[in-house]
Amino acid sequence: MRAKLILFLVLLSGLIHAQQDSQFTQYMYNTIQVNPAYAGSRQAMSIFALHRTQWVGLDGAPVTNTASLHTPINGTNVGLGLSVINDRIGPSDESNIAVDFSYSIPTSDSYKLSFGIKGSANLLNVDFNKLHQYDKNDYSFEKNIDNKFSPNVGVGLYWHSDKNYLGISAPNLLETKHFDKYAGTGAISHIARERIHYYITAGHVFDLRSNIKFKPAILTKIVQGAPLQVDLSGNFLFNEKVTLGLAYRWSAALSALVGFQASDSWFIGYGYDLETTRLSNYNSGSHEIFLRYELFNKYNKMISPRFF
Repeated sequence: MRAKLILFLVLLSGLIHAQQDSQFTQYMYNTIQVNPAYAGSRQAMSIFALHRTQWVGLDGAPVTNTASLHTPINGTNVGLGLSVINDRIGPSDESNIAVDFSYSIPTSDSYKLSFGIKGSANLLNVDFNKLHQYDKNDYSFEKNIDNKFSPNVGVGLYWHSDKNYLGISAPNLLETKHFDKYAGTGAISHIARERIHYYITAGHVFDLRSNIKFKPAILTKIVQGAPLQVDLSGNFLFNEKVTLGLAYRWSAALSALVGFQASDSWFIGYGYDLETTRLSNYNSGSHEIFLRYELFNKYNKMISPRFF
């Protein structure tokens, strides 16, 4: 009962104050979710799917499923992408579909600067019947939120070479408010509000040996009304096949990452998060598994897999 009460308070505060973007430990393999300028940057059609189960053991804990596709348009500087995300958190079920467009220009012999724009559609459902309502006369929870539609637009910049990258983005610029009305009073009760999330990503690949690469990376997320979130990670790539790494989400979680390049096209990865907050007393951690397939042609097939 105590664990359910803690989760209820976490979910309720999220619904009232801010509808947060989906959280991924292995964001580095699916950067298009946070930055539309990433579309097409892998120089091949990239198809990606991920399943995340967070805070295993807590009823109503977040479960996220996402799939994306992005590709360069041959003979142009244009990249296109399509992504779908579904988040289930307690009484809420939220789906988002987005289309991404990027345009790249060379800034030197080694670097490109990509400009991106994202257009998205969001559907939010909240079933308040899944909550324990102690005050049956509280009209705030009288009416469910059913398929609340809201459009959005985002922008991003992505500067990169074969060894370095720096990205700045805001995937959702519109602060949509979702609301219900108190029965018979005409008053407005704001149930959820989507705030702007600003992302900064950066990384560098070091060639330690001919068969070992090391990539430190950082993701910073800035949201009004929420603590600064910083994800630090360090991944090693062995023989262009096996990836092992650790990540730390500041004041939140410690993560272990593993990946395997099964072929030129297929890559599979797994991540485990161990909470470093008091919430760790009520769950057994979080799990992520993903699969990526890349379709090359004889003109753009890479000699070795990109590390980002």
